[in-house]
Amino acid sequence: MKKPSLLSAVTEPIRASGEFVTSVGLLPFRSRLPIGDPHTVLVLPGFMATDRSTVPLRRLLSSLGYDTHGWGLGRNVGPTQRVTRDMPLVLDRLAAAGQPVSIIGWSLGGIYARQMAARTADQVRVIVTLGTPVRKEVRQASNAQGLFDRLSAFHTPGHPLLDDGDPLDVPVTAVHTRADGVVHWETCLVRDAPNAENLRVTGSHTGLGFNPAVAYIIADRLAQPIGGWARFEAPAPYQRVISHVGRLSA
Repeated sequence: MKKPSLLSAVTEPIRASGEFVTSVGLLPFRSRLPIGDPHTVLVLPGFMATDRSTVPLRRLLSSLGYDTHGWGLGRNVGPTQRVTRDMPLVLDRLAAAGQPVSIIGWSLGGIYARQMAARTADQVRVIVTLGTPVRKEVRQASNAQGLFDRLSAFHTPGHPLLDDGDPLDVPVTAVHTRADGVVHWETCLVRDAPNAENLRVTGSHTGLGFNPAVAYIIADRLAQPIGGWARFEAPAPYQRVISHVGRLSA
């Protein structure tokens, strides 16, 4: 498995800008997005990003009636001692009212989401990951691995990161784009399970947080009732830009 092409990597900002402009143009249509029962949603940023990167998504979800939160832990430079110590506390605080929390994890943020769900499934309602690598092959198939390795001195020794997309006790929707310029798209596929699915969209890695198709997926997944999760079915207008991808090979 190779890294994404150099062309895909260098065009990420341009493609992401186009997705952002498109998302702004579609704001009048947000009233047509699926809406579920109000509950708490935690949005985790990607590698080297902060809560600022998730502001558009969090504003959208708040407008749909969700109690939406960023992680509040600054720049995501990896599993530092602060992250490994405080992130479970963030989830504890949000779940203190007795209702499980939905987690949206962008890239590395999705890895954290999976780890928290594996440890405290009773606190997590549903997970949606955006361009999140789960397979160990990503170490050879990521254009961000070099920087991640250079920051490893700040990471908690032995902290687990990749779980090969093994099934979790909570529903998981893993979103990826084949044109990802940061990680190879195959590393983002989770294993087949009754409560797990892989969805492909058209777009860039750095634009996933404000990709209109992704916004629809997230709204639809959050609208699923507790205990009534079903696989995503794209409505007609989205069938050309959202598709299911089969199970992950061993």
